Amino acid sequence: MDAEILVSHVLGMSRSELALEPKRKLPREERHALEALVARREKREPLAYVLGEWGFRRLPLTVDRRVLVPRPETEVVVERCLRRLDDIDEPRVLDVGTGSGAIALAIADEHPGAQVSAIDASPGALEVAGANVLATGLHVDLRAWDLFAGLPDGSWDLVVSNPPYVLPEEVDTLQEEVREWEPREALVGLGATEAVARGALDVLVGGGALVLEVAAGDAGRVASILDGLGYLDVRVTEDLAGRDRVVEGSRP
Repeated sequence: MDAEILVSHVLGMSRSELALEPKRKLPREERHALEALVARREKREPLAYVLGEWGFRRLPLTVDRRVLVPRPETEVVVERCLRRLDDIDEPRVLDVGTGSGAIALAIADEHPGAQVSAIDASPGALEVAGANVLATGLHVDLRAWDLFAGLPDGSWDLVVSNPPYVLPEEVDTLQEEVREWEPREALVGLGATEAVARGALDVLVGGGALVLEVAAGDAGRVASILDGLGYLDVRVTEDLAGRDRVVEGSRP
């Protein structure tokens, strides 16, 4: 599949179009371009970084080593956010740790009335997110912000986050593409999930929702944290692989 995607990228065609020309020969310039991309992939550089872009829901997004590669499980996070916003015409939404801007932009794209802000502590991530805001033409307000300093007040109807949740001792178990290439500060973090959950209580409107992506196997613990903090209607949703992945609750 990677090979088909790389060849399609070089030729500027879809994989289905490529299938119609299985014996097409590459001119020298295209062959050299393909060889350069293959050399990068052979070093286990993630395919998304090699291509320089990746699809997330309905959006093509620029990605590089400054941000995580958007993943299918995070699309489930967006689904839960949109469900929470169904009955609000102009919801105020805060995306905490936005990275490439994937969650924030998908919500802005699929809920036209949403007023979306996104924060990240990484200047590089904000640069990538800013490029995606410009490329998509969607409005998302980006801010530099450390989530451990609390969350910006904005009377938010929804706070959403895919915080760093890999434990330091788990790093060596990750695939090489993740371990060696994706930004460590966006992957590994202690206390980030708890910080977002506590901070959201101070800035959500009454009845406002918190939606969190969590590590596989950690949903029960995070749900208990939300219960302990006083969130209502705490629920867990599975990702596409059937793993408990999204935890959400409402502010009293």
